[in-house]
Amino acid sequence: MSGDRACPPWAHTGGFWTPVSKGRAMSQGPDPPTDRESPVGAPVIRGDPSVTGQRPEDAVEFDPDDPESLATAAETVRQFASDAAGETDTVFMLRGAAACAALVRGEGSYKAAAERAGGDATVAFIRKWSRVHDLPRSIRKHVAMGEIAPTAAKHIARVAGEARLQLAWAVLDHDLTVRQVRSVASEVNEGAPVADALAAEGVTLGELTVELPPPVYRELRRRAALEDVEPDEIIADALRRRFDGGRRS
Repeated sequence: MSGDRACPPWAHTGGFWTPVSKGRAMSQGPDPPTDRESPVGAPVIRGDPSVTGQRPEDAVEFDPDDPESLATAAETVRQFASDAAGETDTVFMLRGAAACAALVRGEGSYKAAAERAGGDATVAFIRKWSRVHDLPRSIRKHVAMGEIAPTAAKHIARVAGEARLQLAWAVLDHDLTVRQVRSVASEVNEGAPVADALAAEGVTLGELTVELPPPVYRELRRRAALEDVEPDEIIADALRRRFDGGRRS
């Protein structure tokens, strides 16, 4: 998010709080990354055992500047393109996406990468998966954990800037189908605001349901009553203070 950031008000339903965006501004701070920050081909997520269960030393790294590593990337892309069923294996998928991105970087173009890989690896295939590899870590982590389907991630990656973060979080919070993600991504790329594109799918941007511990919920309601404000104002202020210290991808 850039510039003034919307900090949503929260509505209460049966012990749960639901924030709904109204465009309330947060103070400015560093923009969260919307693209990959780590080196192309580096197994940042694949090498995190808490996410994939894979040991760091077992995670293949693709170096686009190393001829031998680039040859491995080409073979990996060829295998990845020929095994569509492998997309359900998140480690296999992330490795294939990394190989696609490294091959493009090493060869200099999608076309050259496709020619180098051969087989079923088309320009469109390599472009789609390279984009997934270039998603920020905050999104890639949810893909690796199976919380965002790889097929949905391909459409999220089509969207640029803060909209891709907003779309990714909407997938998590509203269980959007791949069809819905594809539709929203297409609308955004045609110039529609992401909030409008999500609304067309029945989703309110920024709407999130969380459960508060009973003592926190009780105190929130008590203070809101004594200060003559809505609970969302107290929550928004608390989140502003927490987020103003900086953001991580």
